[in-house]
Amino acid sequence: MAARTLVNVPPKAKRGDVIQIRTLISHIMENGFRHNNMGQPIPRDIITSFVCTYNGETIFDATLYPAISANPFLTFHTVAIESGTINFKWTGDNGFTQEASAKIMVE
Repeated sequence: MAARTLVNVPPKAKRGDVIQIRTLISHIMENGFRHNNMGQPIPRDIITSFVCTYNGETIFDATLYPAISANPFLTFHTVAIESGTINFKWTGDNGFTQEASAKIMVE
């Protein structure tokens, strides 16, 4: 299942600036505790982890649990050190993986 992702990274920053990074992924995040109208349990289908790397170095990672809402939105900060690529990777149940990236120019 391909999910829609939105990542917000400033395109430019000055060296040493603290920048805000925001991510949103479209995902139902079914917790596995609910039942359908026939009384059968709905299988769990959640994003279990998120990792963000800046030029190959991990700057943020998170483990997600069934209590996380649908379409998880994450915000975090990092220091702009050098120009490069910020990569995002979500992984989850049933073999789910989704990746995105954004470039940043550091002056």
